[in-house]
Amino acid sequence: MYWLQLLWIGLLLPSTQAALRLGCGQLVTQRFDPLVTPGRVSPHVHQIVGGNAFNLTMHPDLDVPGVATCTTCRIKEDKSNYWTAVLYFKHANGSFARVPQIPNHFTGEYNGGMTVYYNQPPSGSPRVTAFAKGFRMITGKPMDRVSRNLPDTLGERWALSFRCWQTTGPYDYSNSHAIGPGPFDSVNLPNRVCPGGIRSNTFFPTCWDGVNLDSPDHASHVSFFESPANPRVGLFLQDGTCPESHPVKLPQLFFETVWDTRPFNHMWPEDGKQPFVLSTGDPTGYGHHGDYLFGWEGDSLQRAMDNCLTTRGRPTDCPEITTISDEEMNSCTLKPQVDEQVEGGYIPALPGCNPIQEGPQSATLIKDCTAVSTIGIAATPVPHQRAEANEAVITPGSK
Repeated sequence: MYWLQLLWIGLLLPSTQAALRLGCGQLVTQRFDPLVTPGRVSPHVHQIVGGNAFNLTMHPDLDVPGVATCTTCRIKEDKSNYWTAVLYFKHANGSFARVPQIPNHFTGEYNGGMTVYYNQPPSGSPRVTAFAKGFRMITGKPMDRVSRNLPDTLGERWALSFRCWQTTGPYDYSNSHAIGPGPFDSVNLPNRVCPGGIRSNTFFPTCWDGVNLDSPDHASHVSFFESPANPRVGLFLQDGTCPESHPVKLPQLFFETVWDTRPFNHMWPEDGKQPFVLSTGDPTGYGHHGDYLFGWEGDSLQRAMDNCLTTRGRPTDCPEITTISDEEMNSCTLKPQVDEQVEGGYIPALPGCNPIQEGPQSATLIKDCTAVSTIGIAATPVPHQRAEANEAVITPGSK
């Protein structure tokens, strides 16, 4: 949780730094991934937050903020969608239970979800350019099962990591310590009991080619800085030089997802092997990944980055945006559209044919999977349709 870092950085730096820290409640948990598998049910489960225009296809021409009627995020103008794989606990009997998400410190009392950050580098120069309408990207590779072995000093190495909380206290050192080398972070799922839970950290690239809103792999149109991470703050509020191929500096987008593993700590296996697994069948954590689909209204994000020059990150400090209540956030939900159980008790297998694949070779998709894989829902909403039009349920075998 970087609320404390925002405070002390604010004391050291002049007021040229824009930072937004917003809680986002749960929108839905299901096997949808409209970036990687548009129009088809995803191979694995995701937890999704943000605007209720989210659907199976999310066509690039979709007017996301125009179609959405609400958002689970604290800022009313933000109808974007953010999603990651889901963490499950594997019981000794082979069954799985979804690990619940809880709100981060000082973000509100909303349902599950995660914390989203939009920051610009401390120097404030060059000016960051807000994401453009239709922009989308992915960070991480879900099929990875080994570390990329990047140097510890390179910020990209710590773009996807896990924090092992020693307590749930907001001022605990294991909460406020910078991401990077040290006693609390790892690029793999922690190999020890985390008394306060596990927080996954998901950083996105901050350099754009300035042309493409997407790319075939959803990652090549963006790049990380060409510079080492600041050891005091890790990737957080990192400054650096964008490569010539990707010269446009974007806001730094960062997720914190707090997984409440505490209810399972007493069931840690006797052999000491960590019992958590991502919904991709990944027990290593190296396949941790995140997806982003931009959906802010008009130029609201650009105005916030230009004018809300405070490092505290509180949306209420920014007059360019409108905040909503916990009740409004919690009332914004979507019904799951895939007819299968993904949470709410133990399930015999991970949804979508995802057996445990430990590596070191990359994971592979299972052939002849009998899980739901075809669609039976309405077409993607067009700009003048409202989000609630898309409510049909996908059932096994539906076409």
